[in-house]
Amino acid sequence: MDIRIAGTVDDSIVDGPGCRYTIFTQGCPHHCPGCHNPQSHDFAGGRVVDTDLILKQVFANPLLSGITLSGGDPLCQPEPCLVLAQAAHSRGLNVWCYTGYTLEKLLEEHDPARMALLENIDVLVDGPFLLAQKSLELKYCGSRNQRLIDMKKTLSSGSVALWQDDLSSWDVL
Repeated sequence: MDIRIAGTVDDSIVDGPGCRYTIFTQGCPHHCPGCHNPQSHDFAGGRVVDTDLILKQVFANPLLSGITLSGGDPLCQPEPCLVLAQAAHSRGLNVWCYTGYTLEKLLEEHDPARMALLENIDVLVDGPFLLAQKSLELKYCGSRNQRLIDMKKTLSSGSVALWQDDLSSWDVL
């Protein structure tokens, strides 16, 4: 399946715990002032690649603990991102996703494709980047309004459960 991307990083250590393969999707409606990936905003920019090619690169690296869907906004391309997430899980990798949408907005919208992707994400980093709340002290996010949400616990309990930085649960060593 095709996906439009701005690029990839095959050994990120800043987009979640452990060594990660990060896919920067192309296209973002949020246009957050101060965004560190403004080149990814244009929905017609970037390049189109096949998810199979990305997965081949992911699976070639035995040191990865997971993949991260970033952007742009991955929730604007839920179908190919779902393919990537499901394949990563099938190989025992965890899946993180960054979005400028809040979880509440996504749940209220209840778009079937987006909901399927949310069900296949381990940690959702939600909310727009807010320059006035920017902090370099935060782990895995850029502004204080953003949350690291444990999606499995959240979807099973019906209330937002924040991810706990417990590396023992991630098999990253």
